[in-house]
Amino acid sequence: MGGSDAKGGAGGEAARYFRHPALPEVDLLRARYVTHRFTRHAHPGHTIALIESGVEEFDLPGGVERAGPGSLAVVNPGVVHTGQAGVPEGWAYRVIYPPVELVSGIAGELGAPRGTIAFPAVLDDPAAARRLRAFHRAGERGDALAASSLLRVALAGLLTRHAERVRGDAGPAALPPAVRDARDILEASLLDPPSLDELAELVGTRPFPLLRAFRERVGLPPHAYLNQVRVRAARTLLDEGLRPADVASRTGFADQAHLTRHFKRTVGVPPGAYQSAARGAGGERAARTRAHRA
Repeated sequence: MGGSDAKGGAGGEAARYFRHPALPEVDLLRARYVTHRFTRHAHPGHTIALIESGVEEFDLPGGVERAGPGSLAVVNPGVVHTGQAGVPEGWAYRVIYPPVELVSGIAGELGAPRGTIAFPAVLDDPAAARRLRAFHRAGERGDALAASSLLRVALAGLLTRHAERVRGDAGPAALPPAVRDARDILEASLLDPPSLDELAELVGTRPFPLLRAFRERVGLPPHAYLNQVRVRAARTLLDEGLRPADVASRTGFADQAHLTRHFKRTVGVPPGAYQSAARGAGGERAARTRAHRA
């Protein structure tokens, strides 16, 4: 079973980030946090968290949500959010990060029209909670058949009972041209990004209007968006096996400590723990493939 633990910290915080070899596209996290705070960020896929104890509080564009024991905290793809303790003792949870393609594929098998699936932010559904817990535990045990089966059953149940809407994905074309161009420039300038004044000049507008429009449409100011893109690029390089120090220099972070700080505030574990999970899942998947072919 590919995975890595990040232990220690205030109040006995601990986090295990892992991937099941049979489901390498689905990231999993089991953690207890007290003082840890996730910075404002977004995920390309779905985030579904089963709260096991305590309360998680998370900011969404529509306001602050709170999820307590037994409930599911859900963040839809591309939605900027935070994550922090809602009570002094913090919270413990199990999280799955299924990609859009997986969820949409299951929705299609259930007869839903094509589009992006959205769910309410907090769900009170004991049956869904049991299924997600069972899937997570199967993943921890390395039970490939159970994990892959339970995940599909859990997601099908969520889709059947809670899919809020199916909407067309307007994508980047829906952004104002200046915001879209500024975003593209930042994504291509991880190592040497322009200043806000330079960025505004490049896209043909003034700094403050660009800052305001970018924050309003993307959900983050340009500098925070750049750090998110850097973390995303860092994940790709870590998956490829590069050392965290090399990853830091190739994604625009000042040093490994700078990478670690931003990475943990977005992903929940340090780069080394993340990389161990990725390496373990890939290694076990390759070993199983070789054995099958033999």
